[in-house]
Amino acid sequence: MGVDRQRPSSALEAPVTVTISNLQPLIAILAGILILIVPRLLNYIVAIYLIVVGVIGLGLLRGIS
Repeated sequence: MGVDRQRPSSALEAPVTVTISNLQPLIAILAGILILIVPRLLNYIVAIYLIVVGVIGLGLLRGIS
C-alpha cells in the first residue's frame, strides 16, 4: 500500500521568477481597485508609484530589477 510514485521528469515545474515587469500589472489593478473604493487615496497611490518607478529607473534598488 505504501507505493511511492515519482513524477516523470517532463512534469517538473520551472521555478517562478518574480520581476518588476510581473508586478506592475498587479500593482496597477490593486491601485485601481483602491482608487474606486477610496478616491482620496489617489494622490498617495500616484505619488508612491511615481517615487518607486523613479528609484527603480535610477537603479537605486538593484536587487529588485
